[in-house]
Amino acid sequence: MILFFSKTTFIISKKRILKNWLHDLVYLEKKKTGDINIIFCNDDQLSLINKQYLSHDTLTDIITFDYSEKNILSGDIFISTERVKENAVKYKYCFDEELRRVMAHGFFHLCGYKDRKTSDKLLMKQKEEEALILFNTKYNY
Repeated sequence: MILFFSKTTFIISKKRILKNWLHDLVYLEKKKTGDINIIFCNDDQLSLINKQYLSHDTLTDIITFDYSEKNILSGDIFISTERVKENAVKYKYCFDEELRRVMAHGFFHLCGYKDRKTSDKLLMKQKEEEALILFNTKYNY
């Protein structure tokens, strides 16, 4: 089950469409959906999580905690909507598209994709682009 939560006043729109899209990504990766929580927060909240659990003192747009077992994807995906908004402006995307990119990024972490090495980053970026193309082709009407 995919659930959305917000620790701020942010309200996600088109939940059903986003859930269907994420379920499509699960299917394409030959996985099954377990319990996936997508939690929207602000920079301060995500920064605290980053320091407390990862010992990092940097701003980030997303942190994924992977609880997947075998082919069943489960985890908590924390997304800073403030960081998404700034990155959307920086990279010249609309907010919704940047949010989908970040959601896909977290989802692909649950699938086992990494982004530490350059080669891993390139593959992750490719997977994100494929996910956005799928969304724009199938759901963006």
